[in-house]
Amino acid sequence: MSGDARKIAEGLEHLSGFGNEHSSEAVPGALPEGRNAPQRAPFGLYAEQLSGTAFTEPRAENRRSWLYRIRPSAAHPAFTRTGNGSLRTAPFTQTVPDPNRLRWNPLPEPARGTDFLAGLWTLGGNGDVAQRTGMAVHLYHATASMERVFGDADGELLIVPERGGLLLRTEFGLLHVEPGHIALIPRGVRFRVDLLEDSARGYVCENYGAAFRLPDLGPIGANGLANARDFRAPVAAYEDVEGPVEVVNKFCGNLWSATYDHSPLDVVAWHGNHVPYAYDLRRFNVMGTVSYDHPDPSIFTVLTSPSDTPGLAGVDFVVFAPRWLVGEDTFRPPYFHRNVMSEYMGLIEGAYDAKAEGFVPGGGSLHNMMSAHGPDRETFDRASAAELRPQKIDDGLAFMFETRWPVSLTPQAARAEHLQQDYDDVWQGLERHFQPLH
Repeated sequence: MSGDARKIAEGLEHLSGFGNEHSSEAVPGALPEGRNAPQRAPFGLYAEQLSGTAFTEPRAENRRSWLYRIRPSAAHPAFTRTGNGSLRTAPFTQTVPDPNRLRWNPLPEPARGTDFLAGLWTLGGNGDVAQRTGMAVHLYHATASMERVFGDADGELLIVPERGGLLLRTEFGLLHVEPGHIALIPRGVRFRVDLLEDSARGYVCENYGAAFRLPDLGPIGANGLANARDFRAPVAAYEDVEGPVEVVNKFCGNLWSATYDHSPLDVVAWHGNHVPYAYDLRRFNVMGTVSYDHPDPSIFTVLTSPSDTPGLAGVDFVVFAPRWLVGEDTFRPPYFHRNVMSEYMGLIEGAYDAKAEGFVPGGGSLHNMMSAHGPDRETFDRASAAELRPQKIDDGLAFMFETRWPVSLTPQAARAEHLQQDYDDVWQGLERHFQPLH
């Protein structure tokens, strides 16, 4: 399976642009001309609208797509509750919010035959899924491709692979993502995950709130950060499969299962802007100082989910991509900091320039609001004495899910064997250097 999936993944075409009114058809003439719901759709297809926002939300925020499919989504049997595995959903009330700085090693190896859905493990989150506010941090570790199909009614899924490529078979078509890429699956869109290697692991941000969008650029101007043209949307590709297919639906925190008599990935044509995307993080156009000091790390924002308070995100996705450091008389690693926002950080590859040890690919750290953090002692000592020549940071790729509310842990994360018990030690030995003049 992985060999066939790899061949398919490497030959994919795609559409370009974020937030576009895309359109695509796998069969020429399958898209109706001049209307969305003709009396008889072409080729005997069914017309169906998938709305990611309320009908009356402003045009700039409105997300919807029209799908032309072999069978309508309504043609399914009743769903029944199934086990949630290690997947958890807000509100997270089983533990007391923890002000301590926390760090985890990568997830342990899963059993053979664990697919992407079964391999999801929730670290924590905030908000209330029934109120469509907040977010959750998940990790995944899978050893098998999915045979079933999954859809999340609770939120959109931002998938960040760290090890092993993925072929995502969605209602809209196929997307290929490797470590260093991300995939964004909108709320309610059904998909299946094929592994391109024997195993795969990574991170997932489940965003319950407003859909991710590109951040406003303000004084930066018209260009920079993540360029819209670098986002890839799928071209239409459909499955015309008769026979039993398990479909799992996440609804208000629980998983529900039904056995269809056909594949729901049967969309022959579509148009709209409620669309899956993939993006290569190394295409991020990094902004930074050319004089002194650091701009705030918000300058690394790839995608943002706005809240009801201007400038205050429900969740931001931030990447620390390869970049030059040239600041004069500047402590170049990230500075010591306390923040009203809460930060979950993960590492895709290499090393993070503020932590010399202990923060490894596949692991992660959580600094909840106002938790003091910054470079470890070794990094501080080295950076304070370094000769300030232009320096290229190209041996690491880290990211952050930053959110307006504290992240409450799940019990499994609070008691995990891979939770590092000595994380605070990285700041021990930061000695007193104060020498007042007399």
